[in-house]
Amino acid sequence: MQKLFESFIKKETLFTKRDTVLLAVSGGCDSVVMCELFYKAGFSFAIAHCNFQLRGKESDTDELFVKKLAKKYKAPLFSVRFETKKHAKNSAASKQMAARELRYKWFEEIRNKNNFSTIATAHHQDDVAETFLINLLRGSGIAGFHGIAAKKGNVIRPLLFADRKQIEVYAKKNKLAFREDSSNKSDDYLRNKIRHNIIPLLKEINSNASKTIYETTLKIAAAEEIYRQQIESVSKKALQKRGEEVHLSIAVLKKLNPLETYMYELLAPFGFTFDVTNSICDSLQSHSGQIFLSPTHRLLKDRESLIIQPLKTEAAVIIYTISSKDTKLNVPFALSIKKIKVASSFKIPVKSSVACMDADKLKFPLTLRKWQKGDSFYPLGMKQKKKLSDFFIDKKLSLFEKENVYVLLSEDKICWVVAERVDDRFKITEKTNNAILFQV
Repeated sequence: MQKLFESFIKKETLFTKRDTVLLAVSGGCDSVVMCELFYKAGFSFAIAHCNFQLRGKESDTDELFVKKLAKKYKAPLFSVRFETKKHAKNSAASKQMAARELRYKWFEEIRNKNNFSTIATAHHQDDVAETFLINLLRGSGIAGFHGIAAKKGNVIRPLLFADRKQIEVYAKKNKLAFREDSSNKSDDYLRNKIRHNIIPLLKEINSNASKTIYETTLKIAAAEEIYRQQIESVSKKALQKRGEEVHLSIAVLKKLNPLETYMYELLAPFGFTFDVTNSICDSLQSHSGQIFLSPTHRLLKDRESLIIQPLKTEAAVIIYTISSKDTKLNVPFALSIKKIKVASSFKIPVKSSVACMDADKLKFPLTLRKWQKGDSFYPLGMKQKKKLSDFFIDKKLSLFEKENVYVLLSEDKICWVVAERVDDRFKITEKTNNAILFQV
């Protein structure tokens, strides 16, 4: 086993003999065997132990055992006690997830502070098989089947060459003392149910079941790399960032096959589940205006694009006041205000971001607010009143674009639909002497 261990480290280039590795040691059989293998190989290592204070005296006894183990191997020891239950309650996580978060954060702090090359955990092939089956039962995508990597970031798993039985045989042969975690005997957790019931049954069918599943995860990981490259390539063609919005071309989407898979991979980063992305696929054949929600984003099926926008908390209606002395304002956008004399050479700017109006027709203070249902105005060049909602339809504004439209009012009359159209009643005419130029 020693040769297999050292060969695996070399093959996976986990670390070199010049490095010092921080070993995560619980005191259980797996981590004790890892210590022994490191020691016999002559590798430089330190030991880190977490007492999660979840099993009373048993946890404290584990801590004392690991302290003796560090003395046996003459290895530097780092030990910490966590208030795991309190952290789990504050973070609304399970005790298992809270413990995981606490230990890896602490391991990394120790590694950084002491310049250790990597953090080693004692995961083995049975752990990979259990994780694979858990993800299978939870309906994971391809990312859930690539197993536990031998090296990921600053964490290495040097025992992935072996299964649980090999590790236990090694411990017995070398007369290694270790601690038994009583919680591992309980079937209250899904992992334990799989460990005690499913894995033994699989090994009755195939004695090398854990190794077979582990090798399968390696093949899946290689296939996933190709899969990810294709998704990234499609993402670059289909997704366009526009400010805080992301636009996804419907024309590009309709050419993809299988559409459901591509849609899920493109939208999963925005929190959309597989069921919701399937519904979004169905919406491509229907009318625009449908909205889909994830915990963090909302998606609008528009005419030519799927428009994705972060969720925002609804704010109260805010009205901004503009006095006759204002020249610059930082409202939801930067607005400059300039008074000008109208001469025969004056040309009205044609940019949508600029509005030029007859100063004598405006009654200050002006007000600025988001448009509301029922708002209407006289679009420049028209003598008939038009509802803003109808104006937006003519302009083919998306629902999200409509939500961000502001209007400038003189008394109770809309004089400018900001960045869209000036009201005909406030336009510059041959009789205009003084004008005001508003620019976004």
